[in-house]
Amino acid sequence: MLRSRFGWPHFRPGQRPVVEALLAGQDCLAVLPTGGGKSLCYQLPALVRDGLVLVISPLVALMQDQVQQLERRGIPAACVHGGLTPEQRRRLQQRLRDQRLRLLYLAPERLQAEATRQLLDELLDRGRLVALAVDEAHCISAWGHDFRPDYRRLGQLRQLCPGVPLVALSATAAPQVRADIIRLLRLRRPLIQVRSARRSNLHYAMQRRPDDPLPLVLEAVREARGAVLIYARTRRSVEQWARRLSANGVEAIAYHAGMDAESRALAQEHFQGVPRPVLVATVAFGMGVDRPDVGLVLHLDLPASAEGYLQESGRAGRDGLPARCLVLFDPADRIS
Repeated sequence: MLRSRFGWPHFRPGQRPVVEALLAGQDCLAVLPTGGGKSLCYQLPALVRDGLVLVISPLVALMQDQVQQLERRGIPAACVHGGLTPEQRRRLQQRLRDQRLRLLYLAPERLQAEATRQLLDELLDRGRLVALAVDEAHCISAWGHDFRPDYRRLGQLRQLCPGVPLVALSATAAPQVRADIIRLLRLRRPLIQVRSARRSNLHYAMQRRPDDPLPLVLEAVREARGAVLIYARTRRSVEQWARRLSANGVEAIAYHAGMDAESRALAQEHFQGVPRPVLVATVAFGMGVDRPDVGLVLHLDLPASAEGYLQESGRAGRDGLPARCLVLFDPADRIS
């Protein structure tokens, strides 16, 4: 199934034990590096068991990105979020009734809806639910770098689906965060699979930020292969840098949470679709977004945390080829 549906000749480190544990009905905690193929750990069991895996994911953009990738592989998938039209909801319900879906993505807050609970009951009654997956599971912990209060309620999954194996996945989970994940998700004697975040194809560097970093940024962008992702701390800075780069011959697109949903979707489509895009974004962009040929991830400011930086820089070099991760910093970044 790995070869025929995903085209991969072998598993990446850490994947196979998680897949086998889920197929055996065991809970799992998988901490695998960015680009390490965490999503395969729950996608493959859905195909092997010919059933449905329910995936909890924190961002609509992340869910849509995963669904698009699966559909391109001919694997039926869908996501539920507040932006669906009544007709889209009707079609989704029909696909579920016809048992045509293999993966269904939900935002964590959707779990509180009565319709979602009815759906879970129906899936359990039919024996269709193969596994539950909580992606970006570090969001459940106040010690994690991206804490989300809605994740705290996900312990209800064990109560709602007592006999279904649950896998929690993250790229960055220190021991305290891992303990929180196990406790709050009520994992039962889980397989714990933790792999090093080190990726040999990424070249990390830090450089003192000059008074005007534009020449340095332009040089780095022009030397980069493939896509370029530039992180700025504020929305205002994102927009200013997108304008400055565009004025200097580099077509750059902005992305931040203050933009309307349509503009964010267009920015993401641009980043995923054009040959060598340059995207300037806040950390609102990037969690789980999978473009393999990102050749440069450049931070214009010191990242907020080491864990966050691992997530953000991990967008680079997912195709296994060399890529640069450059941080421009000023000592004042540490207290601003």
